[in-house]
Amino acid sequence: MIKRVFKLFQIARKLSTSGAIDTINRLHQIPVPINLFFSLISIGSKNTPLQNNNPGQNLCIALQGMGTTFIKLGQFLATRPDIIGEEMAKDLEKLQDKVPAFELYEAKKVIKKEIGEKQYQNIIEIGDPIAAASIAQVHFAKIKNENQEKQVAIKILRPDIEKLFNEELDALMLFAYIVENTISKAKRLKLVEVVHLLREITNIEMDLRFEAAAANELYENTKLDKGFNVPKIYWNYTTKKILTLDKVSGVSIREQGKLEEQGINLKLLAENLIQHFLKQAVRDGFFHGDMHQGNLFVDSKGNIIPVDFGIMGRLDKNNRKFLAEILYGFIQRDYVKVAEVHFQAGLVPQNASKDEFAQALRSVGEPIFGQSIKDISGGNLLAQLFEITEKFNMATQPPLLLLQKTMVVVEGVARKLYPDTNIWEVSKPVLEDWLKNLKSPKSTIDTALNTSAEIIKRIPDFPGLMDKAEYALKLVAEGKLNLGTNNKNLEMEQMRLKNFRNNVLISFFSIVIVFLLVF
Repeated sequence: MIKRVFKLFQIARKLSTSGAIDTINRLHQIPVPINLFFSLISIGSKNTPLQNNNPGQNLCIALQGMGTTFIKLGQFLATRPDIIGEEMAKDLEKLQDKVPAFELYEAKKVIKKEIGEKQYQNIIEIGDPIAAASIAQVHFAKIKNENQEKQVAIKILRPDIEKLFNEELDALMLFAYIVENTISKAKRLKLVEVVHLLREITNIEMDLRFEAAAANELYENTKLDKGFNVPKIYWNYTTKKILTLDKVSGVSIREQGKLEEQGINLKLLAENLIQHFLKQAVRDGFFHGDMHQGNLFVDSKGNIIPVDFGIMGRLDKNNRKFLAEILYGFIQRDYVKVAEVHFQAGLVPQNASKDEFAQALRSVGEPIFGQSIKDISGGNLLAQLFEITEKFNMATQPPLLLLQKTMVVVEGVARKLYPDTNIWEVSKPVLEDWLKNLKSPKSTIDTALNTSAEIIKRIPDFPGLMDKAEYALKLVAEGKLNLGTNNKNLEMEQMRLKNFRNNVLISFFSIVIVFLLVF
């Protein structure tokens, strides 16, 4: 308990001296008691002055200087414009996750411990780090695998990063809980939920087996796709803390001059990039969610090679059908059809006017199609579409938000390669093929069989299910059943935090005094 509270005060001091609190004050007036606390906690330290009048950029600088946990917090908030607003989210997207590398001998120590002495002897050589971030760093190496020498890249978690991260998150969670329960206006920000989600996401990111599995799934999905090569995973050199995959032999997609020197057709490369991304999204329902220039390479044959599989997106069949049909509907400028898709999917309340919704969609589509080809963006179209649908009380689907953001990035990379890339013409064949396959007799029969099988499977349980449903309805009617949340982990976290609250409030001022005396 004391350790957690002490960490909380250290974080509070970081927040105050970094300029983060001043930045937040510019956006939302912080209540006097909280401001007073941060003023007290920063006594005796040098505060970082605000760099400019842009709050988002200032917050970026502040979080950058505060270390791993806060960099990750900023990156997470960049994906949640619904919490912090569009402008702030765009600024936080620029947050750089670069820190000094740890020593080679430490890296070797981690690898040996993870794979064992015997397997470690099969590593012929390992070089200095080529890239370092807050959670992990990457080394090129040569290994012996199945009696062959292989050039590989090894990603290694920073020593003790999990312990550090969880300690700081525990303190942040306590801080979020206190703020939420003492400032009524802060409840809408759902701070506890934000920190909880960050913990869940980052705990997955810190288990490199998950990233390896994602890369492997993407490889299996795309292995027959000409022009797109996912590096092979070496599972016998992969554990929770290390990930080993083929070394990428190619040129970064941002180095256009070198690509042209190699005779790579940039127009074709741009088109291939868009089509491969759409195939992942609508055909497979599993896509690379971080396809910026730094994560894309091109080999001498023009094949696109992605790296860094920590952020992946997944769409179920309904979302894929929805995505394909609305994009194809916009290509055809058939706004009534796009409106019908929304209503059929149950995404718009049935009491809404279909004609009015189609009119709203037209207000999005027509200005876009009035632009020159080079200015039309599918990602921006989706962003505007989500704005419109909010007015009709349509709930935004989180998987589609990630897809929209990734689509904007992919289109941006494609346009840098070839500015006149016609996004819509390039997308059309992929969408047409998938919709054609979706509506084929085989697909219809498969869907019907799957649905029937599911129904048949559940028939023996039907009487029991009816009894449970009746009992649940009775509890709801009596007000004994809360339907507000189904997140058990979050509920347990909140209960645990509640137990700390009284102790924190009692020891609050004494710890402040001790902290100031020590620091």
